[in-house]
Amino acid sequence: MTKSDREIVSALQLALAEKVGSDRYELWFGGRTRLSLADGGLTVSVPDRFFQDWLRKNFRHELEASCVAALGKPLPISFEIDSQLALAASPAPRKPAPSPERREGPAPAAPESGGQPPPRRFASLETFVLGGGNRLAHLAAQTVAQRLGSTNPLVLHGPTGVGKTHLLEGIWIAAKKSRPSLHAVYLSAEQFTTYYVDAVRGSGLPSFRRKYRGLDLLLIDDVQFFANKKATLGELLHTIDALIRDGRQIVFAADRLPAQLPGLGAELGARLQGGLVCGIDPPDYETRLGIVRQMASRLDTEVPHDVQAFVAAQLTTHARALAGALNRLHAHSQAHETPVTLAMAEQCLADMLPSYGRGVRLADIEQAVCDIFGLEPKTLQSPAKGKLVDHPRMLAMWLARKHTRAALSEIGQYFGKRSHSTVVAAQKKINKLIESSAPLVVGQRDCKLEDTIRRVEDNLLAG
Repeated sequence: MTKSDREIVSALQLALAEKVGSDRYELWFGGRTRLSLADGGLTVSVPDRFFQDWLRKNFRHELEASCVAALGKPLPISFEIDSQLALAASPAPRKPAPSPERREGPAPAAPESGGQPPPRRFASLETFVLGGGNRLAHLAAQTVAQRLGSTNPLVLHGPTGVGKTHLLEGIWIAAKKSRPSLHAVYLSAEQFTTYYVDAVRGSGLPSFRRKYRGLDLLLIDDVQFFANKKATLGELLHTIDALIRDGRQIVFAADRLPAQLPGLGAELGARLQGGLVCGIDPPDYETRLGIVRQMASRLDTEVPHDVQAFVAAQLTTHARALAGALNRLHAHSQAHETPVTLAMAEQCLADMLPSYGRGVRLADIEQAVCDIFGLEPKTLQSPAKGKLVDHPRMLAMWLARKHTRAALSEIGQYFGKRSHSTVVAAQKKINKLIESSAPLVVGQRDCKLEDTIRRVEDNLLAG
């Protein structure tokens, strides 16, 4: 493979690990499987027919989605058996669950082998990007890590990609750093369930109970997975009671409030609500920009400030979307040997941008902006200049680039017969204001830009 191909494969691997989870990735792709590019397609080399059938049946969709995430387009996928992989790897597993010991902490970084990335290290509390919607959760995580058993249980809840797993991993890291001999386990609810079922079937229940009820710190992610699993819920309740009775620490994470989790039963719900429950909101613009900056600093590819601001402003759901966007820009830059620019980012990330604005017209944007600022209709189309109209007109041009497919020349012509370079300058100006959290100046008043954009976009949606 060429250097460009290797860069693309690395981006594919990162996207795949993000989609299937680090445990499943390490189990099925970590050293036993090789990804390569050939003849415009992706080849998945495996050690034997068992692996080939399993990956084709269980991971084809994730592989296809990873191609789209990394490259912006699907690739044909083929599978082949490579006997050398069978010689280099240990015997293939016959079930997708790793042993409990695999998740007692972050795997140490290892040299790359077979073209695969090293095992992922746990995130730390120090690298968590703070914002208005996550400060309480971060403070609670710090407190728990410093004083185990002081708050029991700690329950973190919020939608996907807001940092719940980051905080759980950070608590593990901080607690182990201060007390290296600490018995701590971080795992998902699915893993806890699998280990419990294996223990029951294999007559290993006494050992399972000694292990989990003797911990100093137990962290369980994705609690919603326990829904309607009566036997596992019963075992979990006894584990919780034993740990709390002995002053040990428990931390849970779920995708919603404990009271809104179906199928967990009244007893577990009462245990969860009896501790400290902290919600984490989707990141605001400042938080997203901080996340983008941190992610961009770890890439080999330079991501200019205006592109960082563009990504943070456009992708408003969760951190994983931000990571996917940056990975795609990195792969595109490496594959085409071109620098990352704002124009390239707009084209490369077009399918990731919000879809609700595709039917928005320039006239709709003009009306929404005029309504927000109390301007007369057609003001933004006039040749008028000055503090009263300059910034609203620039904002309208920025919104037109975001929510329409109109060309630069078309946008400039509509808003006062201006050149396409004026539109580009307006877009850069608004991105700079967003990045610096500077206000929008309209007449004699300053307007908070992010709030103004949100209000205008609400008007567009309402219309």
